[in-house]
Amino acid sequence: MQQSTFADLGVSKPVVRALAERGIERPFAVQQLVVGDVLAGHDVLVESPTGSGKTLAFGIPLIDALKPAREARRRPGEPGALVLAPTRELASQIVEELDAIARARSLSVTAVYGGAGINPQIRAARRADVLVATPGRLVDLLDRRAVSLGEVDMLVLDEADRMLDMGFRPVVDKLVALTPEDRQTLLFSATLAGEVDRIAKAYTYEARRHAHKPKQELRGKVEHRFVKVTRERRMEQLVRELTESERGRTLVFVRTKRGADRLAKQLGRVETLTVAAMHGDKSQRQRERALAQFEAGRVDTLVATDVAARGIDVRDVTHVINFDAPGAAEDYVHRVGRTARAGADGIGITFVLEDQVRDVVAIGAGLGLHRELEAGGLPAGGRAASNAAGRGAGGGPANGGGNARRGRRGGRSRSRSGGAGRQPSQSR
Repeated sequence: MQQSTFADLGVSKPVVRALAERGIERPFAVQQLVVGDVLAGHDVLVESPTGSGKTLAFGIPLIDALKPAREARRRPGEPGALVLAPTRELASQIVEELDAIARARSLSVTAVYGGAGINPQIRAARRADVLVATPGRLVDLLDRRAVSLGEVDMLVLDEADRMLDMGFRPVVDKLVALTPEDRQTLLFSATLAGEVDRIAKAYTYEARRHAHKPKQELRGKVEHRFVKVTRERRMEQLVRELTESERGRTLVFVRTKRGADRLAKQLGRVETLTVAAMHGDKSQRQRERALAQFEAGRVDTLVATDVAARGIDVRDVTHVINFDAPGAAEDYVHRVGRTARAGADGIGITFVLEDQVRDVVAIGAGLGLHRELEAGGLPAGGRAASNAAGRGAGGGPANGGGNARRGRRGGRSRSRSGGAGRQPSQSR
């Protein structure tokens, strides 16, 4: 794809200047794919991983297209745009990303989420042009009649797959039903398969579909180790790794919330270890306390699920241990990327059960870890490597579909409140 500028994509001069002041002058690949379609008024479905630049992919055109409340004659408590995010951490990051460019257009961006005082959030939400919300806290505000979704021009569902994983589907269905039928909808997800695809078709109209899958790359000086274990001896091997080697802060990844609690409880019986668990069923206060203790060194081992660990940025994590093997190359890179930061070295250890060998070899070989696989007694190449490389390769957009009509209440004839009569998303 030819490198373009934000101005080439149709972004206004005030927003271009605001981006340049932050040192952002050229769009990332996913932004090149998406910005023009959003500015043209299309719904979009975007398959793109965390860290690809997706926040600005929806944020830039959202900020550019939205009118301030006074100009649009919206009343207090009537945001013009709604961004739904699965976690407090992501909601806060979105506001941080968008705040500077929003000010360039005299727009206010506010986040509301659980685990914080609701009254200050209500006051801020009533002034917001762009409301970034976790589903549960938004329901709280609606129950108190603090906000209304009746004037939402643009709806964004960020990390839609994570919201489904965390059980938010019924709540999100109710929230979407409260927005106008002629809104513009932007859905971003690491995958557009399965249930995500079903809600994408339910929530959008003639959406433009884009897939951006950058090749996974490893960063920093990380020593990668693969350790074959039996299910019976896996716990014993973990205790050995945690007690018999010199280490600093250590992240241990597991697949399930229940597994995180169970493993933390078992490790807590080892006298020399201080352990905490972090997962989506913990309250916001519990997660923040666990992370604060980990950052301060009062906890040296944090057991976490992939969802809970998103956004963790703690210095001096010397070891990452995959107690449960990751399911994809993206997950491996995300997990092990928690170590070897700020020029430091790190160690990533993956436990491999007998029935996981093929999948782990595919992931490792696709990331070029042939020697490390062999050192762990695993095969290191062949068909598995090519399969993994194919999964990590970039995917281009599929194009097609007609022109969307721009603007609210301007007649984009849509049926959005249910599945019946809804037209399918068109590939483009």
